[in-house]
Amino acid sequence: MQIELNDISKAWGEVKAVDRVSCTADASELLVMLGPSGCGKSTILRLIAGLETLSGGAIRIGGRDVTQLPPAKRNISMVFQSYALFPHLNVEENIVFGLKVRRLDPAERKRRMGRVAELLGLQELLHRKPAELSGGQRQRVALGRAIVSEAPVCLMDEPLSNLDAKLRHEMRREIRSLQQRLGITMIYVTHDQIEAMTMADKIVLLNAGHVEQIASPEELYARPATRFTAGFIGTPPMNLLSLRDADVSDWFQTHLAAGFPAGFHPLLLLGVRPEAMRLADTGVPAEVMGFEYLGADSLITCKIGSSECIVRQEGKVRFATGDRIHVTWPAAETHFFETETGRRWEP
Repeated sequence: MQIELNDISKAWGEVKAVDRVSCTADASELLVMLGPSGCGKSTILRLIAGLETLSGGAIRIGGRDVTQLPPAKRNISMVFQSYALFPHLNVEENIVFGLKVRRLDPAERKRRMGRVAELLGLQELLHRKPAELSGGQRQRVALGRAIVSEAPVCLMDEPLSNLDAKLRHEMRREIRSLQQRLGITMIYVTHDQIEAMTMADKIVLLNAGHVEQIASPEELYARPATRFTAGFIGTPPMNLLSLRDADVSDWFQTHLAAGFPAGFHPLLLLGVRPEAMRLADTGVPAEVMGFEYLGADSLITCKIGSSECIVRQEGKVRFATGDRIHVTWPAAETHFFETETGRRWEP
């Protein structure tokens, strides 16, 4: 079931939490709302759910305008950041609570409960209380409560933020697998770009209430549309170097200046991914500021002109603070952004 957001806005007084956001989650698609804290992503989810009223714009679900409808009329399910389980009810009672409130036939409740328990591997836990469960098990119960409604749309508000790294990795795979098997349309809110990049069909990157870029994970990484996107996506994010710095400008003049308008390059920032950079005997001079060894690779923090950047190298390399090194990168791995507007610039 398709979800359409048409120029939606939400303001509290003079503060605009969401500013004219438009995007579409196609049927059976997993769309991720990604951005830093305070960018408006959870507010958008609450607007879709009907938990907040719009200041402007419209929301359509399955072709139907639901802008003025209460949450119960929107045919959606939702998973919150907190598990929100009833502590006095066992797992089975928590999962079917909403079905009982809607007075669904007991036989149908039992059928749905059996299906959800099998999907999520909860068969052995149905008679336990939430206090007897691990964090990952509680999250599965919260997922089960959403799935059992059999709503065609599921909204998830940072559901994995309370789990440790290993459990987050496992739950990412489980949620994605469930979404694909059930064929539901899912909007998933997170500040974690790893969750977004590994799970999403499409990402809506938000910044201060407005959309920076809407794209697949691959396009977001390969062709960031703005300086903000370049600096947010990637681990570590893209390095941004000023072409006003003499050493960076010299590299540019040697490798890329042909085809540029004369004198235009000082108005641009040069972007290059840390993993595209390489240590070399000659190239752009840099001063080492720090070093991190991560096992499979090493991160070298250095200063190039007035800009700080990170060079990612395979294996173990070691430098001391203050060491002088040279770095280079393939010309094809270079990106450009306008200094004033932050927008991507193509040669």
